[in-house]
Amino acid sequence: MNPATNLSSAITRYVHHDDTLPLPQLRKLGLIYSSYRFVVSLFSMLMLYISARTGDSASLPSFLQQTILSFYVLLSLILLGLFYVVRKHMRRQLAFGLALDVIILSLLLYTTGNPDLQLTMLYMVVVAASFMLLHGSQALVITLLAIILVIYQQFFYAIANSMSLANLGDALLMSASFLAVGGLSWSISQRLVQLEKVAANHAKEVERLNVINQEVITQMVNGVIVIDKQHIVLANLAAHQLLSLSPVTPNTAQNTLDDTKDTQNKALLSNFEQQLNEQHFQLFHACLSVASGQSRAFTYDVPAVANASIFGKLRVQIIPLKDDSKLVILEDLRREQASAQQLKLASLGQLTASIAHEIRNPLAAISQASQLLMEDVAEQMEDDCALTSESNAAMTGNHELYEMIFSQTKRVNRIIEDILKLSRQQTATQQVLELAEWMPSFLENYFQGHDIFLRIKTKPIISFDTHQLEQILINLINNGLRYSSYAHPHAYVEIDIYCADNDVIIDILDNGDGVSAGNLELLFDPFFTTDKAGTGLGLYLSQAFCEANQARLLYIPEHEKTCFRLIVPSIKSDNKFQTIEENLT
Repeated sequence: MNPATNLSSAITRYVHHDDTLPLPQLRKLGLIYSSYRFVVSLFSMLMLYISARTGDSASLPSFLQQTILSFYVLLSLILLGLFYVVRKHMRRQLAFGLALDVIILSLLLYTTGNPDLQLTMLYMVVVAASFMLLHGSQALVITLLAIILVIYQQFFYAIANSMSLANLGDALLMSASFLAVGGLSWSISQRLVQLEKVAANHAKEVERLNVINQEVITQMVNGVIVIDKQHIVLANLAAHQLLSLSPVTPNTAQNTLDDTKDTQNKALLSNFEQQLNEQHFQLFHACLSVASGQSRAFTYDVPAVANASIFGKLRVQIIPLKDDSKLVILEDLRREQASAQQLKLASLGQLTASIAHEIRNPLAAISQASQLLMEDVAEQMEDDCALTSESNAAMTGNHELYEMIFSQTKRVNRIIEDILKLSRQQTATQQVLELAEWMPSFLENYFQGHDIFLRIKTKPIISFDTHQLEQILINLINNGLRYSSYAHPHAYVEIDIYCADNDVIIDILDNGDGVSAGNLELLFDPFFTTDKAGTGLGLYLSQAFCEANQARLLYIPEHEKTCFRLIVPSIKSDNKFQTIEENLT
């Protein structure tokens, strides 16, 4: 193929596949240019009359000039209004306006007769704007239209002036300038478009990372607070929950405008800051008093007004940031306690696994020997009826001693069985449990025939090891039935399940005499019991299982009944409250 043809096809393909400004930028620049057109048209008309009045002839402008400029002012105002109101086909509106500019300028140049520097500069603006706002093919058409009209006008005047072609060279130079300005403007516009794309991509990436960061901070189990210039600018949901403050409602303004979202966020943070200052003044003051550039870590005791029975202690870390900002991290110490309890269970499991057989083998021999001795004494007492009263009393005493040995071996065996429960399952295998469905089934399996009153005031969902939760509830309910039977002839246990903040509360209530003040500190110690038949490991194992599942087991002395409270973190909040009452008899 011809090289000229290849060059022409390459230019055509390049022009047709050029990039254009995005619509928001196109609208802004289009409004600016439409306003510029109206101002230029109005200014040109005013200058025309001013020049005519101050000239020597003091004559009015020609009728053609007045008509052209009046028509130009009117159309400029109409195009500005349409472009501002109508948002469709913006490039078509701009193309029509730019073509109109070329025609009006050519008519004004025709009325002047000679090349005019001012009109030439206006031509340059139109050509540059066409390559900035339109597709390359449309801008090229407008540029060629301007060149043709300028050359035709100058050629026409050259013929009318007896073939004087003195100004034709100026027209050709002006046309070449149009092409040069158009090429430079097109090149600059392509660079601007690329920069706009890069900036848009960067903005999307920053927005995506911001959304990811917000989601990560929201889902964190540790509380995060950012303080900037003595005011809170960020607080995640965990911070509200750990401090028992009103939580932030997530995604409250996803579909609203940015300014509305900012207003709502500021209101929520202001409310959080006010609550923090009122209920946790010491913590807030400690965060504000940390000097710039210094870090601090301490343990914070949650006050009673913020449900201290649920969150006992928090570890607070204050980390300095840039611009005198501070990052405050709140960590619930229950997780550390759960990890420590896991290590304790593992160590105890290894210990019991190594000594269980060594203890149970001689214990089984002692138990069997005591049984054989009791049987031997019983046979002698039945066969030898002629025993004296003294011999009979001695044999009866030996039988009682053998029974004591046997009963104590059974008690030691129960202690070993309780300790082995820790070694059989060293780590907690948590499962998602819906207490409203799981609890009635559990009571039906283990306590059918007993008076157990179940009240569920909500439908909580927790994560807990099923086997360990069963052992905890069996120990607590059996204790309640046993101790309430000592005080009242009709023994029964009540179970209340409800939610407090982000925790599920399970209260085991009975009508027993409760725990004396002197025994409160020893209540959860191993081998401590006030029941002669007990091993003293039930509450200790129950508390160990709770800590292994990031839960807490407390005795509530302030309750009107004997109350053991199990506090479990909730993994789902349900606002639909429903009371379920059951009496398993």
